[in-house]
Amino acid sequence: MFGRKKKILLPPVDDSDGHGPAQPRLSPRSPSEAIKPSMAPPPPPKLRRRRRGMLSVFSGLLTLLVALAIAAIFGFSMLQQEVTAQGPLQSDKVVVIPRNTGTGEIAQILKQEGVIEQPLLFQAYAYINRQRGQLKAGEFQFKAGTSVEDAIDTLIQGKAILHTVTVPEGLTSEQIVARLYENETLTGDVTETPREGSLLPDTYKFERGTTRQQIINTMQAAQKQAIEQIWQRRSAELPIRSPQELVILASIVEKETGRADERTRVAGVFINRLMKRMRLQSDPTIVYGLVGGKGTLGRGILRSEIEAATPYNTYVVEGLPPGPIANPGRAALEAVANPSRTKDLYFVADGSGGHAFAESYEQHQRNVTRWRQIEKARPAPEAGDVDRVLPDAAAPGQTGLPGSITPELRGTANALPASGARPAGRPGQARGFDASEGTERDPLKNKTFDLSNPKSVPALRQP
Repeated sequence: MFGRKKKILLPPVDDSDGHGPAQPRLSPRSPSEAIKPSMAPPPPPKLRRRRRGMLSVFSGLLTLLVALAIAAIFGFSMLQQEVTAQGPLQSDKVVVIPRNTGTGEIAQILKQEGVIEQPLLFQAYAYINRQRGQLKAGEFQFKAGTSVEDAIDTLIQGKAILHTVTVPEGLTSEQIVARLYENETLTGDVTETPREGSLLPDTYKFERGTTRQQIINTMQAAQKQAIEQIWQRRSAELPIRSPQELVILASIVEKETGRADERTRVAGVFINRLMKRMRLQSDPTIVYGLVGGKGTLGRGILRSEIEAATPYNTYVVEGLPPGPIANPGRAALEAVANPSRTKDLYFVADGSGGHAFAESYEQHQRNVTRWRQIEKARPAPEAGDVDRVLPDAAAPGQTGLPGSITPELRGTANALPASGARPAGRPGQARGFDASEGTERDPLKNKTFDLSNPKSVPALRQP
């Protein structure tokens, strides 16, 4: 039939390689029997995209940091330019920064004084450089055109202006305290008058705001250290048993002479008298016995006062007085620790600012006579001159002195011979004395005490 196809059977294909039976050939499957594909596995994680995201974030942060660094560098450069710029100060100026003042308060003080213009810039720069706690108080000098950086450096380095107070040798403790109160740069009060002889006269430097008690403490520490050092290198032959006795005798030497070339010889005189058990017979001890630590007598010594018994009158007491009569300097301490090796027992002024020394009383009397002749050749004392000897008949505090009054004699002018006999003299005649207070290098402002009025005479202060 024409519409019908015939099936053509093909011979089986021999798929064998000639070594085995041929495998049957599979007939193609029908469309319904075709192999259906299974579900594909999930795709692997997108690692590249995550890495790219992290790199993007890191790159962004890096860019931000770089931008901030550039901004910081630029800002710091601008800040550095501002803090190093010349300030508004037209001329050098001294500014006082009180104690316990904060950075903000310091900045305001500097602005008020015209040193800086921007207090906040001052605080910021001090904060950035961690210098807030290093700013010091005191009195500082700022130069014209001082920048903010220079101002901070000035306060940090602590180059404060130093003031000085000079305490001459031979002052009593009360005189030294009075001198400290005259210094207006010092502050505060002295809690207690120091013990006589416990202060070392010298020139002391201090900053504004230092208290008077701090200066006293410094002087006491300096004196203690000086005495310890000098006592260690003293002569082994001294008839002095303790550092306190060293200070006592040094105070007498200090009052007797202000010349450096005479200290060791004057000390030798007193050492020799101690060795021979002679009384020291030093006139400045009489003054201290009368007025204590108040200073000078304010007039001449009466002849009766030389013979009056007081604990400090070395014309009456044996050996050393009970305490120092002033605050000796280092040179006087050294002189007593290592005195000159002489046989001198007396000394008196020689008219040239120094002293004439003698080994015997007869030689000493000749020196005294020579000194009196020198004094007679000098002009008569002017009214108001109270540094002269008064006889007992004269009124205390007398200023118009007759020409017959014996002028003052330095040293042991009133000294008695070693036997204890009294020197010849007319009754009522005043003998010489040395009532010098402090050295000749330091004219002192002292009050005159009327010994006829007990209320005006300070009580003797025991050391």
